[in-house]
Amino acid sequence: MSGVRLVVGVIVMGVAVPITLFLLLGLHSISNLLTIATTTLLTWGAADFLATILEHPRLKDRSPGKALREDWERRSKE
Repeated sequence: MSGVRLVVGVIVMGVAVPITLFLLLGLHSISNLLTIATTTLLTWGAADFLATILEHPRLKDRSPGKALREDWERRSKE
């Protein structure tokens, strides 16, 4: 993940989207805002992780599930 992509992602998914949802839903508690921010950041991180795995050319002869398992096993051994 490049630095620019990380900064833009954190600003958008950690600040802009949670504040927008907070205001549109008419919420009033800071804990609601923090929950939305945490959820969007975790979702963004998981989606970016999966996109990184799926964009590798070695996926051509494997299913996405098999690629995830093998990549997870390889990373845990390192």
